[in-house]
Amino acid sequence: MLGKFKIIPRGINLVLIAIATTLLIVYQGVAMDHTGYEVWGSDQSNSVVGIETIGTDGGVIWIWDSKDIEQQIESGIEAQPLGCDGNNRAGDGPCDVNAVFPPTLTEYNENGATGQTIADLPGFGRLHGMITDPQNKYLNLNLFAPTGGYVGIMDGETKEAIALFRVTGTNGSPAGRSVHMSFWNDDGSALLVANLNGKLLERIDITRDAQGKITNAIYNKSASLGVGKGMEVTAPATVFLGKNAHNHDLMGEIIGDYQQAAMADLTPNGVCKENGCTADQNPILGGRTNNLIICPIVSSTNHAYITLAGGGLLVANTEQTPMTIVGEYDNQVLNGAGCGGVEVNGKMWLNGGISASDAGATQSTFTVYNIDDTAFGDTANAPNTPYPTLVYKGADNTATNGNTRGEATNNSGQLPGITTRRDSHGMARTVNGKYIHTVDRIQNIIEVFNSQTFDHLSYDLTSEDGKGNGMGACAIASINDDADLPKNDPAPDLMEESPDGKYLYVAFRGPIPVSVAHSSQGSCPGVGVVELQYNGSFGRLVSVLRSSNTEDSASVASIAGGHNYQGLEHSDLHGVTIRRK
Repeated sequence: MLGKFKIIPRGINLVLIAIATTLLIVYQGVAMDHTGYEVWGSDQSNSVVGIETIGTDGGVIWIWDSKDIEQQIESGIEAQPLGCDGNNRAGDGPCDVNAVFPPTLTEYNENGATGQTIADLPGFGRLHGMITDPQNKYLNLNLFAPTGGYVGIMDGETKEAIALFRVTGTNGSPAGRSVHMSFWNDDGSALLVANLNGKLLERIDITRDAQGKITNAIYNKSASLGVGKGMEVTAPATVFLGKNAHNHDLMGEIIGDYQQAAMADLTPNGVCKENGCTADQNPILGGRTNNLIICPIVSSTNHAYITLAGGGLLVANTEQTPMTIVGEYDNQVLNGAGCGGVEVNGKMWLNGGISASDAGATQSTFTVYNIDDTAFGDTANAPNTPYPTLVYKGADNTATNGNTRGEATNNSGQLPGITTRRDSHGMARTVNGKYIHTVDRIQNIIEVFNSQTFDHLSYDLTSEDGKGNGMGACAIASINDDADLPKNDPAPDLMEESPDGKYLYVAFRGPIPVSVAHSSQGSCPGVGVVELQYNGSFGRLVSVLRSSNTEDSASVASIAGGHNYQGLEHSDLHGVTIRRK
């Protein structure tokens, strides 16, 4: 069977520890007819025993059925993860990325087989996130291990791999390439890939039949858009073919040629895409100091809002080939390293958080912006146009990543009850579009904004009622094999709303965070279930779908600003997505 880790000789068999609360749900969301859904969690820990470095080999896919989640909330019966053999049985999971995408898959470039398989190549690991397509049939998989650069597609019903690619290598950074995240466009006809270390926005064109079934996935090199300086391609994109774990053939092909004009240093306005391309052509309001691509958040008009590591923003028309820049923002205008983004009524909501690099360990950033997506067309706007609306900026933001006010550093670490730092990251909208929820990874709170008036309030993820009263679900689910690890520390990350409007599902980080360790150490790894109240304007954590990986033995020297955990737990969920059945 395909599911638990024992099916791969070098793999592991993880044990699910699903801790439930017995809190009674009083639904106040938006009622919608549905036949249930699945919650998919992306675990960055290694699925291979004996690996020395965290987040470098394999990864773990956690899938729970909504009916089992409801049962866990109401009665305390633990929800068990589904397997990936196509039977969708609770208790057969979790799933090993190295099983879903077998190591025997063969690499091909535009000229044919390269003679290498996945097993021969580095960096096939660190499952950073998955997102369901608009048709609710497929999910992308983003493997973020340094130098790797793999993006895959899975069938949501059968849980089998259907396509796998390795992104372009460039001279954009020492690592050459990596996939941070990828996003489906509005109608599922393309997958937009954030090649973080390659400083490229890349596109996989998707063809479907009348029922929405994917019939081909085409890596279009001609569509690629470079956002760095002095860019050169060092290794072309490749596709992997062969049999998946269900004994079905993977699909995919590589077409096109990289366009030199799309790799040029300057924006259409004649300034550097990334500062330093020439001596006198940096933008005047801070520009863009480091264009490692974080997330290409796609609007309903297929504009990609490309958030950048050093702050600032580029907006791309993703329907053109090559893709083109139609908007550009300096980091003093739109600061922070953003990741979260949603659209409501033609307005894009974007956040700004701290840097993922070591510099982020002394930063504090919680900022939220709103931009009119309808103001972009087929040609480039003037810089910083339309000007973003500043919805919220933390009073204690440090003067970093484009912010020009505040203290230079915040050295308070990340331990709960001690730290004053903030880090805005995951964002979700309620089904009715009235409210935007944005997590603070360090403070364990969620800020809620009215999408029309911009009024806001907050609730915590550590108490029973979200208002500081009673013991929260994370406290019950916290790791207990290191007495000195702070308990009841969810460390919320990416999140998504349930299709019926009842819940937000939030990825909770682990005690050995694989990425951005200086702001994301947590004590109850898994997926938090937040019950929405008051028409979606408030929430409370009612349960935790606990994940566990105590077989991964990779070590980490220290956790910046946190606790140097001495226990066995390595599970570290970074992303969560929902698939309607």
